[in-house]
Amino acid sequence: MFVDSHCHINSDDFETDREDTVVRARKMNVGYILDVSDDVAKTPEIIEFCKTHKNIYTTTGLHPELADKYPDFTADILYEQAQSPYVVGIGECGLDFYYNADIKVQQLKVFQTHIEAAQTSGLPLIVHSRDADEEMIKLLTDNYKKQPFKGELHCFSSSEKLCRAALEIGFYISASGIITFKKSEELRQIFATVPTDRLLIETDSPFLAPTPHRGKRNEPAYVVNTAQVLSEIKGLSIEETADITTQNFFNLFDKVKKNE
Repeated sequence: MFVDSHCHINSDDFETDREDTVVRARKMNVGYILDVSDDVAKTPEIIEFCKTHKNIYTTTGLHPELADKYPDFTADILYEQAQSPYVVGIGECGLDFYYNADIKVQQLKVFQTHIEAAQTSGLPLIVHSRDADEEMIKLLTDNYKKQPFKGELHCFSSSEKLCRAALEIGFYISASGIITFKKSEELRQIFATVPTDRLLIETDSPFLAPTPHRGKRNEPAYVVNTAQVLSEIKGLSIEETADITTQNFFNLFDKVKKNE
């Protein structure tokens, strides 16, 4: 069994075939799906979707590109939404200075709020990081020293330095379709060094469809393509990769099993 540990089938991209998307994933033996929220305003709707679909869960968080849209953002809404048995993580949250460097101050503030929510709730932090390695390393390590928390770097495509820093505080590293791209040899080399008990796989759909689907809308069924390349990187069979990454998902998002 495979797990798509990060996707956005709640997005408008799946408006016309969301149910069929789930069916296609099941046919590819994708047993669990984490339908991640990146906007707290949308979380209640996703929770309702999860209620009617077996083994689909969600999260509560605010994407860094939305940091300036909620000037009075506090952890209260994260705690409130996390009371749902279907909310199993804090995020997607983090730092993105590639497109949104102009709201850097707001991003830092909002991300700090998410970290504190993860520390208090015990739920794993789902981290988005782009062009912000040094700031991310400092925030994660400094906060971890004050009060440990668990989490992952989702859709990892950053530096080996950030990867090492995250592993040192017990984080998981999630592989997306990017590892299948022809020009991603350096990234594949990084994943070759990540311990198997810290690996996750995801689609981040509808974005970043893996080879051979590149250029198309991504969807949870395609997580198997990413798993295949990760298997080659790690010298594992596809069955071993499926078992390892599924168990890692349950280890990190332990609220999933607690509520079944």
